[in-house]
Amino acid sequence: MSFPLSVLDLAPVARGESVGQSIANSVALAQAAEEHGYTRVWYAEHHNMDAIASSATSVLISHVGAQTSTIRLGAGGVMLPNHSPLVIAEQFGTLDAMYPGRIDLGLGRAPGSDQNTMYAMRTDPRSSDRFPQDVLELQAYLTGATRVPGVDAFPGKGSNVPLYILGSSTFGAQLAAALGLPYGHASHFAPQALEAAVELYRRDFQPSAQLAAPHVIAGVNVVAADTEDDARAQFAAMRRDRATRLFGRGKDFSEEEADLLMESGAGRQIDAMLTHSAVGTPAQVREQLVEFRRFADADELIVGHASPTVEQRLRSVQLLAEALATVSA
Repeated sequence: MSFPLSVLDLAPVARGESVGQSIANSVALAQAAEEHGYTRVWYAEHHNMDAIASSATSVLISHVGAQTSTIRLGAGGVMLPNHSPLVIAEQFGTLDAMYPGRIDLGLGRAPGSDQNTMYAMRTDPRSSDRFPQDVLELQAYLTGATRVPGVDAFPGKGSNVPLYILGSSTFGAQLAAALGLPYGHASHFAPQALEAAVELYRRDFQPSAQLAAPHVIAGVNVVAADTEDDARAQFAAMRRDRATRLFGRGKDFSEEEADLLMESGAGRQIDAMLTHSAVGTPAQVREQLVEFRRFADADELIVGHASPTVEQRLRSVQLLAEALATVSA
């Protein structure tokens, strides 16, 4: 691979599909990414969403780790306000002990859920205000320099699992810069602040024990297929599915009803979320991603292969890797 290319896997659960099948699909995706030279696969913490099977993020990472050999695995990310730093240090310290040198820990400030779900998780609505302090406490557990007298993470102490700050605004960029950590921007669904956040991060970055120079990871949606028509059809199906899940209030939509929904404000919102998407043949997607990497000023791209079926996603993984193999860094 000419520059670092990674995969963001939401462990999607298709309509009529079991969670078990979704998890098997995630294993297949990670194995394909490993085979084709991707740097890492990350899983995102979401709750109360029947279309996503990655809520128990560390458990899923453990399962995939047992069925892969070399690719890095991690959270993209753990929503730290939902957890105590000690528990996350123990979980990811355990993962590092199982899969040494392969574990990443991306951290987000949002709870990743609505008010009722926050209550169900017993999340304090004010906990996001403590995010910077919680990141430092978590980092200290992992490095073996605890900030809580008499309390260490076992496993976790001294593991030095690398941390990444994730976000969609300048807040995360500012924190990552101040702490000298890599920064991942959620431009695959929240593109508005990408340029401002990356500019701030690079300008204010302070070197740290983990990282000597800035490292930006930018998210982008990809549908690569053998023909342009196939890729565009897959992308259109994904747009419809996302609109009905986000705005359909649990209703089963026919294709015609979904198209009517897309013609409303829902369609405009979905398209805004999907601003940074590369769709087409391998050559077309390569050109779009090279341009997006330049626009985002990114050191690494993390790709959400957005095709509707696992077979299509696996093909997209392969075609993209082959297309980028000869691109100069």
